[in-house]
Amino acid sequence: MHFEHKPVLFKETIESLNIDPEGTYIDGTAGGGGHSGAILQRLTTGTLLSIDRDPDAIAVVKERLGKYPGSVVAMGNFCDMDKIALEHGIVNVDGVLLDIGVSSYQLDTAERGFSYHADAPLDMRMSQSGTSAADLVNTLSWQELAEIISRYGEDKSAVRIAKGIVKAREEKPIETTLELAEIIRESVPAAVRRAEGHPARRTFQALRIAVNGELDALKKGLAAAFGLLKSGGRLSVITFHSLEDRIVKQQMNKWCEGCTCPKDFPVCVCGDKPKGKLIYKKGLAPSEEELRENPRARSARLRVIEKL
Repeated sequence: MHFEHKPVLFKETIESLNIDPEGTYIDGTAGGGGHSGAILQRLTTGTLLSIDRDPDAIAVVKERLGKYPGSVVAMGNFCDMDKIALEHGIVNVDGVLLDIGVSSYQLDTAERGFSYHADAPLDMRMSQSGTSAADLVNTLSWQELAEIISRYGEDKSAVRIAKGIVKAREEKPIETTLELAEIIRESVPAAVRRAEGHPARRTFQALRIAVNGELDALKKGLAAAFGLLKSGGRLSVITFHSLEDRIVKQQMNKWCEGCTCPKDFPVCVCGDKPKGKLIYKKGLAPSEEELRENPRARSARLRVIEKL
């Protein structure tokens, strides 16, 4: 199996963790093991727990990281990292890394059904189990599909696309990625078809997020990660679209809030103190050099918080 994922903001992300060679870390989205390998190279007696929900990723990571004595690999969703960590005797950690979204391997492996560029079964399941994208497009009402496409894809043509899907499936079930992509293309206005970028991009993103419960997992995973951090520990998160980034930004800002008393109170009575501090006020975006080498990095942003 050839599992390759080109991490974005790679150097910046590893440096942001401020790695202690004797520390304990979690890579909640191990993927092809790029970040995990870089962390392990900086550890001496430290430990790294690498987690991924994709069985293909787990098989590769176990093989690639097996030479490191501090490597622990576990299959699961990063939103359950507190439970997974406890199962491996880990209670507190010095740092957590989350690289959110779909990996290059998943996008480029046609049979996984994430891409509208190649024909494949309409799947999109990161864990390769549970409800698939085909299940959603063939069973949900147009109202439910429109809500998913609008909320997770932020597509103004959501209603037209949803109704187009329901109409098409009356003739036969929608089974492949290219079938769905063509239905979407035919459903949107001509101006959208002429616009830059494939008209199916937002719908595919929306279905992927819905199939994998990505945003709910992100909210839960952020809480689990911050809860595991020791004082001075860091949480580094890479996002790839505005929905993810908004969740991370708002949650990190919330942890950094101090007193919540009304401004006209002469003294603080709430007793609230900041739980963390931002390492980068506005997050980090990829450099122009990185964008030339990896155009997929364009929407990426790195946000880091240190626990107080």
